[in-house]
Amino acid sequence: MILTRLAYRVFRLLGWKFEGGLPDDPKVIVIGAPHTSNWDFLIFMAAMGAFRIRASYLGKHSLFRWPFGFFFRALGGIPVDRRRPGGVVGQVTEAFAATDRMTLVIAPEGTRSWAPRWKSGFLAMARAADVPVVPGVLAWRGKRVTLAPPVRFEGDVTVFMDRIREAYAGGTGRRPEMEGPIQVAEES
Repeated sequence: MILTRLAYRVFRLLGWKFEGGLPDDPKVIVIGAPHTSNWDFLIFMAAMGAFRIRASYLGKHSLFRWPFGFFFRALGGIPVDRRRPGGVVGQVTEAFAATDRMTLVIAPEGTRSWAPRWKSGFLAMARAADVPVVPGVLAWRGKRVTLAPPVRFEGDVTVFMDRIREAYAGGTGRRPEMEGPIQVAEES
């Protein structure tokens, strides 16, 4: 929390604004996009400080072994093993079920480079854990990070993604040419 508050102060001095906030839901998935540069991580870290969010993130299970396992867990890490039955979605669903409060932060693009569509893991996790998705919208043009109103999956992928696309209408990456379309495979 100290690092996120420090990042917040630095980026405020650099002119960044942080708008919106988390809903009252104790369990949410925050998706951060567009993700086109290494700077995005630091800016979203600042946003976590601005909104006083104790964020959780996913990490490869091998990172959570001794001697660093305690450190990564203390920073909100959730170990996932892609080889385990049920996959990552099952492990995230278990993590949500095991706690009263959790804010999982994910970059849905899965890369800083151009991609033809977003990874759909965030949608599968939200659906399986029955938690809302909060779009974290990065706008380099205007130096702004906005936590948009939550979007809950209600059975229709296209309707859900239309609401996500609407939230990201004002988002701009540091390198706009690396932004791919806001679409998941389930829509095609």
